[in-house]
Amino acid sequence: MDQLISQHHDVLIIGSGPVGATFARKLVEGGRSVCMLEAGAYHSKRPGAHMKNSVYYQRNIDKFTPVVASHLLTASVPTSNGATPTLAPIAFKANTNDHARYMRNNLNPEQDPFVNLDGAAVCYAVGGMGTHWTCMTPRPHPTMERSDIISGEEWSSLYDEAEKLLMTSRDNFQHSVRNTIVKEKLQAEYPKLKGEDRPQNMAFAGYRLKENPEFMHWTGSDDIFGPLLDDSECKSRFTLKAEHLVEKLVLTSDGDKIDYAIVRDLQKDQCIRVHANQFVLTAGAILTPQILFNSGIRPNALGHYLSEQPCGFAQVVLNQSLVDSVWTDSRFADGAKKHHEKYPLDPLPFKFSDPDPQLYIPVSAGRPWHCVVHRDAFHYGDLDPHIDSRTVVDFRWFSILKPRFENYVTFSESIKDSMGMPQPTFNVTLTDEEKEESNAMMKDMIRAATAVGGFIPESLPQFVPHGVALHITGTIRMGKEDDGTSVVDEYSRVWGIDNLCLGGNGVIPTGTACNPTLTSVALAIRSAGKILERLTHYEKITERLADYEGTFQIQQKSKL
Repeated sequence: MDQLISQHHDVLIIGSGPVGATFARKLVEGGRSVCMLEAGAYHSKRPGAHMKNSVYYQRNIDKFTPVVASHLLTASVPTSNGATPTLAPIAFKANTNDHARYMRNNLNPEQDPFVNLDGAAVCYAVGGMGTHWTCMTPRPHPTMERSDIISGEEWSSLYDEAEKLLMTSRDNFQHSVRNTIVKEKLQAEYPKLKGEDRPQNMAFAGYRLKENPEFMHWTGSDDIFGPLLDDSECKSRFTLKAEHLVEKLVLTSDGDKIDYAIVRDLQKDQCIRVHANQFVLTAGAILTPQILFNSGIRPNALGHYLSEQPCGFAQVVLNQSLVDSVWTDSRFADGAKKHHEKYPLDPLPFKFSDPDPQLYIPVSAGRPWHCVVHRDAFHYGDLDPHIDSRTVVDFRWFSILKPRFENYVTFSESIKDSMGMPQPTFNVTLTDEEKEESNAMMKDMIRAATAVGGFIPESLPQFVPHGVALHITGTIRMGKEDDGTSVVDEYSRVWGIDNLCLGGNGVIPTGTACNPTLTSVALAIRSAGKILERLTHYEKITERLADYEGTFQIQQKSKL
């Protein structure tokens, strides 16, 4: 039997990714005390650091792929008949029909493989997805991707603050030779795309190291925490506990507030009851609705209106003519000559430290897809070691899946996932229009790729498993009215529950093609501001009531 331990905190934040870190930063700086719980473990000395900051991984980007894979757990795996023809005759053979309710590794007999998000995954780690994310932070298209619940002027202000918090910049790769020649080649390929619509430098969360500009510092949750880890005053108001799984939230008897969270200390296998004045749940677009479901908090829209980007992928080796142009380009010829003098056997005119191309073509009218031209670590883009990585460019095109109630993730009443929580099950399909758009997107990606180079045989144009983008939105979506089509209000507060706010990509009510992290951080900034207002307001009311009661008691005593 569990020995029940009770704790009380001012604010309890569940999840330590970039969004949870944003809430913590804003609330602590606003004078509140925060306890943060994370089901995953520490993977770095500094809590939540981006693991790609390692010199080794930056010099060998493909070696970072297993790190990303190790941090991801596939959310729902359809079962097969369980038969393994080559298994030794003496070995145990489970009958799937008899053991359908006893599953491991997120095998899910309730999952229809034809409507699954095969690539959807969750992350358990201090820092969440921020331990390995691409750090891409482009602003979404103002009408095709962005919600109109918030005014354009306020969006602009929120994005400014979010970019500052994430240390976003567009000039981290502008001195790269390859970035320049690929960008100019693409701009020539798409002459009708002008201004903000044309191929351009990607906005990244991070900065080049002043001591050695060869390397980047990629923004992780630790950077967002900032003073919560470094400033003595802020540190005194912030606690981060790893390997603490929040199993459910318990409502008060009135049902309009969260009374406490039931938390399991995974190391000690000990149950803890955690009370707080304010609860903030930022466990991701799958695990956040999972916790709500397990808590019996099941609004009509929970898990529904799920949107995830269909993703096309290919890799090319740069055209010979594009590589040769560097030798005679007046901007690069001297550098190429010096590199060749130092390394006469190297046939390429690029320094070994020349940064990889990092470009994008944003969503625009007539082009409802987001295009990324870069190099990064993905398990579906492993590179043949015989190919010089300096000649390789990745193409990833993302289209928009419009929010529909019929696309959803739900949770099992009987099957448990690897953490002992209700097993997620997906139901996601594309409309005929979305299928046509994804086909047009693929044609466009092939056009861009062939303009730059020749396809690598192992990485020909293909659609990767749906869900691999890890950009799910809508599962806890925001709305203007409590009409059954949303889970939270415009400040991310759960409808009807006064002290529970949600954060993360799942709050975004629209389908997007670009990376949604910047938008999620912006929404967290907005929500945190409202939380500070509410807590201050309630404290003032409490003080007034205390003053009134004190005055009343004095008056009664004087009468006696």
